[in-house]
Amino acid sequence: MRHFVIVGVLVVLVAVLTYVGLNSIGLMPVEASAQSVPIDWLWNLDVRVISFLFALIVVPIAYSLIAFRRKKGDTTDAEHIEGNTPLEITWTVVPLIVVLIFAYLGAYTLAEIRVVDPSAAEIKVRAIQWAWSFQYPEGFTSKELHLPVNKQVVLKMESSDVIHSFWVPEFRIKQDVVPGRITEYRVTPILVGSYMVRCAELCGASHAYMQAPVIVSSQADYDAWIASQKALAAAAAQTPAGRGEQLANTIGCRGCHTIDGSKLVGPSWQGLYGSQVTLSDGTTVTANDAYLIESIANPSIKIVKGFETTTAMPKFDLTDAQIQDLVAYLATLK
Repeated sequence: MRHFVIVGVLVVLVAVLTYVGLNSIGLMPVEASAQSVPIDWLWNLDVRVISFLFALIVVPIAYSLIAFRRKKGDTTDAEHIEGNTPLEITWTVVPLIVVLIFAYLGAYTLAEIRVVDPSAAEIKVRAIQWAWSFQYPEGFTSKELHLPVNKQVVLKMESSDVIHSFWVPEFRIKQDVVPGRITEYRVTPILVGSYMVRCAELCGASHAYMQAPVIVSSQADYDAWIASQKALAAAAAQTPAGRGEQLANTIGCRGCHTIDGSKLVGPSWQGLYGSQVTLSDGTTVTANDAYLIESIANPSIKIVKGFETTTAMPKFDLTDAQIQDLVAYLATLK
């Protein structure tokens, strides 16, 4: 009985210390959505159970190695034990009950985070290798996701190419974005701040760079941002270059092409218009209207030197007018 008491006390002590240690290192980021609260509650319960099971396994093993080790000079056989039926039934039934309890808690938590608010605002999300774009009901598109605090928003998400996965760690939940389907992501931000959406599904060469800012603000600041973006979009729509910039943001061009001269998956657009471009076969061409129109309409015909091994640029279903707008936008990026 003495050994049972000692092991019991040690199990409790090690379980508490393990839980406190795991809890203190900050395994989870800040809770920034209403959905993160029940998820973190279940996670915290998981960690407590894991800490206890860790102690329940490690402590008896360690104690047995010390307390019941063979003494020096002892050559006798150990006691022969055939089995213990009550113990075997216990360690079969109890874990089964625990698993069923957690299955119920998991289903309950899932139901909580999927509660639908009929008044939730709707934002369309498009994923493309390797960028996110967000279309707001007010009629403009942005590379940033802006959300009002304490209001549920439903994201209607589509992919233009492969499977992506929408994930903001502070919101906890994530959702696959699948070609040919519209998937939903419901979130209620509860903490004003700046976050980052990341792709959580390996989607190609620049998967690690597929991220976009997420800004949660007060309703007043959100309304002011919406108004400013509507005004900018209306002004931009009056010129071909403005329409081209809007289109580039909508279809995700900036996921592969920068406008500051830095190299990404594709050549930078800064200073591209009118420059001399060296192709993979060693020839050079001038990046004039004809070359750019051809490259947008048929990306695989002429490959720029240094980009032969990168993922091929997708062929977009664009009208002649849209392509002309894109070229007009490129011409402004000196």
